[in-house]
Amino acid sequence: LKEENATLRSKISKLQVLSETQADKMKKLEKKLEENKIKEEKEAQDLEAMVQHVEQNLQLMTKRAVKAENSAAKLRQENALLQVQLRNYQAENEALQLGQAGLAAAKQNAELALQHLLRVTTTSQTSIRQLLSGAESLQLVADLLKSIDRISEVSEDGQ
Repeated sequence: LKEENATLRSKISKLQVLSETQADKMKKLEKKLEENKIKEEKEAQDLEAMVQHVEQNLQLMTKRAVKAENSAAKLRQENALLQVQLRNYQAENEALQLGQAGLAAAKQNAELALQHLLRVTTTSQTSIRQLLSGAESLQLVADLLKSIDRISEVSEDGQ
């Protein structure tokens, strides 16, 4: 009996040690699970903040692109008007050359109009290039947002 009692006490001791070890492991795993939950929540918040930031940038770029488009349209209109004026000045110049009256003044007006036209043409070309660059940036941001959505969908499916 004493021997059996000692054997049973030894087994109980071993089982208590095993139980404590498993309880410790369980506490560690629960703590790690909680840390992972907190980490995932923070990552989700960071991702959401990044998406919002990208959306704000996209809205800002869209506003800039609209403004650039409007500016380019105005410059095109001004360019067309100046071309009409240039043709009128050239016609006036030809008429004056035929009549030989006021030839120097007409040449000066035509030259002035030509210089103005060239300046406006250069400015409008620059604005159009900027508009195209803005459109490319918008496309890049749109592609980035698409890939972020795909990443979010994949991570949600994986959980």
